[in-house]
Amino acid sequence: MGRFGIGPGPGAVRRGGPCLRLRRRWGLEHNDLRRRVDRVQRAVALSLLVLLVCTAPPLAASAAAWSYRAGTQAERAEHAARHRATATVVSMGGPGSGDRYIHETVRATWTDARGQAHSGTLPSWKNAKTGATRAIWVDRDGAPTIRPRPHSRTVTDAVYAGTATVIGCAMPALLLYALVRRQCDRRRDAAWDAAWARMDAALN
Repeated sequence: MGRFGIGPGPGAVRRGGPCLRLRRRWGLEHNDLRRRVDRVQRAVALSLLVLLVCTAPPLAASAAAWSYRAGTQAERAEHAARHRATATVVSMGGPGSGDRYIHETVRATWTDARGQAHSGTLPSWKNAKTGATRAIWVDRDGAPTIRPRPHSRTVTDAVYAGTATVIGCAMPALLLYALVRRQCDRRRDAAWDAAWARMDAALN
């Protein structure tokens, strides 16, 4: 109640503020003064919302599960095909390292998983010097390669896949509702114009 017992208190407006304005904006609040076009718009909005709630979660879960399975398979394949090796620096600056780019690469040797010795040029690192060692990843042929796919990337890709699916499901629903709302607004404007015309005719 208000200060003098008449009407709602100031807190009542604030309590229904953002939520009520959002519902009114989307035409979802109950109002006996709404016309048929308003009820149609509300029914379409509720139908699209129910459709989105029923379809987006299972589709997102399916996409995330598929992405996770593909990621774990890639993890196993890369871990099986790549191995850690210890590279030992034998000289600073490999072939192709000019005076301007000296020490951006090093010449190193390493042994692969089969025990075969290899040598080649590797990117340099901080405090690299002759005799320094560093762990590297090599493929089945013993050539340097990048580290295998981490599990964190698999999880991240699965989350992205699920999120993208939800957005992909929501966008058509929002677009359809926007088109329906636009048509409803046109009908409302036409009804208002007709009502004003009748009122003008009655007054004249």
